[in-house]
Amino acid sequence: MLYDFDAKPELNITPLVDVMLVLLAILMVITPNIVYEELIKLPQGSAQKQIEKIAPVHIKINSEKELLVNKDKFEVNTFSDNFFMYSQNLDKKATVMISADKNLDYGLVMKILGAVKQAGFSEVSLTTNG
Repeated sequence: MLYDFDAKPELNITPLVDVMLVLLAILMVITPNIVYEELIKLPQGSAQKQIEKIAPVHIKINSEKELLVNKDKFEVNTFSDNFFMYSQNLDKKATVMISADKNLDYGLVMKILGAVKQAGFSEVSLTTNG
């Protein structure tokens, strides 16, 4: 038996490629179905405390400069002092909604807004009719 040392060996990689393609197809089919589960310990909430909704304070100024605060009438000239005394019974976290007639002077509305801020309210909204 003579061996030819000059002959070049040939590698047949076709079976290797076939096996790799089959493994790749299996991996592509199985991968979307893998589910990871992470166990998380959540803190316990307090069920005793309930959220309280605070009723807003409505201030309305009509075209005749009549002030209504939650259906109570106030005078424009003495509003700052009277509203400060009136607000002692109200919750300062409540939202104050000021609505005024469009024909009123801007300075009057800002005077009312300043009185509300001096009384200690921090959430004030100017409302419109649409």
